[in-house]
Amino acid sequence: MMTVSKVPMLKPVSTVVEGVETIIAPATAEEKAQRRIELKARSTLLKGIPNEHQLKFNFIKDAKSLLHAIEKRFGGNAATKKTQRNLLKQQYENFNASSSEVLDQTFNRLQKLISQLEILGKSILQEDVN
Repeated sequence: MMTVSKVPMLKPVSTVVEGVETIIAPATAEEKAQRRIELKARSTLLKGIPNEHQLKFNFIKDAKSLLHAIEKRFGGNAATKKTQRNLLKQQYENFNASSSEVLDQTFNRLQKLISQLEILGKSILQEDVN
């Protein structure tokens, strides 16, 4: 079993013969394992993209570039993040449990709200949650 703490991003090895580019397959077992990891990462990222956006990202061949493009496209700028953070903060402050809701559903809604706030850089103190 191979364990790697940091897997370097693969650079496709290719040759150009008479104007036709040919990608050479990995030769060693380590290169094959790295290529498999790279393909898993890329396919996982592509699975998370809505179908209507698939063609915009399908041409990107490595996972690192794909992640950067996805973050750039869907991440938003500082103003939208601030607006989203303020909206989530307001939803958190006005959070109420519905009487028709089971306790698990209420807890899940609260956890989702807290995790979205943490993703945007706004932490909630444990005392506030209690």
